[in-house]
Amino acid sequence: MGGDDRARAGSAVSVSGRILPYRGIWPKLADDVFIAPGAVVVGDVEIGAGSSVWYNAVVRGDVGSIRIGAGANIQDGTVVHVTGGAFDTAIGDEVLVGHRCMIHGCRLEDRAFIGMSATVLDGCVVEGDAMLAAGSLLAPGKRIPAGELWAGSPAKKMRDLAPEALEGFRRQVAHYARNAQVHRESLKDLGRTGL
Repeated sequence: MGGDDRARAGSAVSVSGRILPYRGIWPKLADDVFIAPGAVVVGDVEIGAGSSVWYNAVVRGDVGSIRIGAGANIQDGTVVHVTGGAFDTAIGDEVLVGHRCMIHGCRLEDRAFIGMSATVLDGCVVEGDAMLAAGSLLAPGKRIPAGELWAGSPAKKMRDLAPEALEGFRRQVAHYARNAQVHRESLKDLGRTGL
């Protein structure tokens, strides 16, 4: 990524992930965002401080906007997209999105947890401190209330989350923040540029 790209995207650029414009609109990233090699962030996307987009994830704000808050992590192989003219995507602070998820035209509120390979479809809301279990499908327009665990395809309520589970989510957020910095430093040590 050249100097012009860096100026448009902010100083938080990836080692070899791609930060790309769409129709002249560049992603806006906080200075300490980690974009892993192989990840792609395109167009009308804003990512807050301390967030991370992991290996081979795609965050594509081409036909609508994507907003990702502070301390969120979008894990390996996940796709975040929008529904043009209908549903943008908003991901709050300290949200965990597991490996290989599909996040499409929905809202994930602060501290929501989306398990690996889960799908959240158009118009859905996952409230804060709620969880969608691994491999689950949240059908269009559904809402998971705060403090609940939903699972299945289509997903339905399984139970309320215990305080210990919520504390575990917070530990995972802190783990990913630390891990992003370790990866960032490790890649920098390899002599690559951009970070």
